[in-house]
Amino acid sequence: MAKLAVIGAGAMGLAAAHYALKAGHDVAVYEVDTQPGGMAAHFDFGGLSIERYYHFICKSDQPTFDLLAELGIAGTLKWRTTSMGYFIDGKHYRWGDPLALLAFPLLGPIDKLRLGLQMFLTTKARDFQSIEHLDAATWFKRGAGEKPFNVLWKRLLDLKFFEYADNVSASWIATRIRRIGNSRQSLMKEQLGYLEGGSETLVQALAADITRHGGGLRLGTKVEEIVSEDGRVTGVRTAQGFFPADAVICTAPTPYVAGLVPAFTQSTKDKYDAIKNIGVVCVMLKLKRPVTRHFWLNVNDPTMEIPGIIEFSNLRPLPDTVVYIPYYMPHSHPKWGWTDANFVAETMACVRHLNPALTDADLIDTHVGRLRYAQPVCEPDFLDKLPPVKTEIAGLQVADTCYYYPEDRGIAESIRFAKRMVDAL
Repeated sequence: MAKLAVIGAGAMGLAAAHYALKAGHDVAVYEVDTQPGGMAAHFDFGGLSIERYYHFICKSDQPTFDLLAELGIAGTLKWRTTSMGYFIDGKHYRWGDPLALLAFPLLGPIDKLRLGLQMFLTTKARDFQSIEHLDAATWFKRGAGEKPFNVLWKRLLDLKFFEYADNVSASWIATRIRRIGNSRQSLMKEQLGYLEGGSETLVQALAADITRHGGGLRLGTKVEEIVSEDGRVTGVRTAQGFFPADAVICTAPTPYVAGLVPAFTQSTKDKYDAIKNIGVVCVMLKLKRPVTRHFWLNVNDPTMEIPGIIEFSNLRPLPDTVVYIPYYMPHSHPKWGWTDANFVAETMACVRHLNPALTDADLIDTHVGRLRYAQPVCEPDFLDKLPPVKTEIAGLQVADTCYYYPEDRGIAESIRFAKRMVDAL
């Protein structure tokens, strides 16, 4: 049995604590925030408990299903038929099934055939090793052609990754397409899942399970150093003092890791520092009426500097319309320094452009969330750039969401990776 310190009470940290306690270890979780959950944590949005950052569940998310069953809350998982759309040059277009592709007027028959074949093969692929060395733009163009890439994808990549847009991994993009593409009830019906009560249902069930089994949940406690001696981890240091541990699982974002572990060699610190990670400003609008009928609307329109909106109330039934508008961007972008009021004004102008029937009187409430490190920039051959999860310091494992590659961030991957790290103790 190990005395384990887990750094971070996001989904991965909480799941790691759950599995470690189940395996008989002595566990304490350290979290700088005053509440658990990380990006899955809730806040009070004018009387509505809802995620700070949107989450959804796909049909392929087996680790989530297994954990829900273990915690006795499998019945809170609900499925809903959802849809996706595009807004291009002032017009709405339905998307996401063969008929929508056939009816799409901005591509010719050959373009549609190539695009449809590429997407079909992507959803059926077992892995993407053959395209691991490619960037997303090159892969799209080779498969579907130049025009479909320019019409459907180029602006989305540019508005999310900016100066990194030409160096985003094809494997990472293809894996996202496969996950969403396979979350279907039928060829014509996309289905996504949500938890009754939101992600907080899972977060609180995990937190209760940890404390019930004797684990410590130390919220509002920042780990200042992961301490080691003679090449082996000995514990963690916080403002409250030193806490001994035989093993440490660190789930903090990789940009913080080099500073947390002064005993790392300089070459190891350089590897963590070389992992690019962009931030997000996520604007939430609560409205009296819907913007669209879609859960996800991609926006390719030169008059709007947003890549899309997530109309969350078209997935999880809510008393009002709730829309997330995420601005992913490097910290070098001028908008990173905008005020909340600037973001709210721009997003309201955007949703009114998407639905001219909306007025300022339809706005009930707003919230602007900011996260400095929210999205790793996954380049081609990204795995080759990552330091090992088992570090050069015995007993110390380090992984954040970039280690899910080629999968994207998500609760299912957090759970899968947490179990893997606990099994390695």
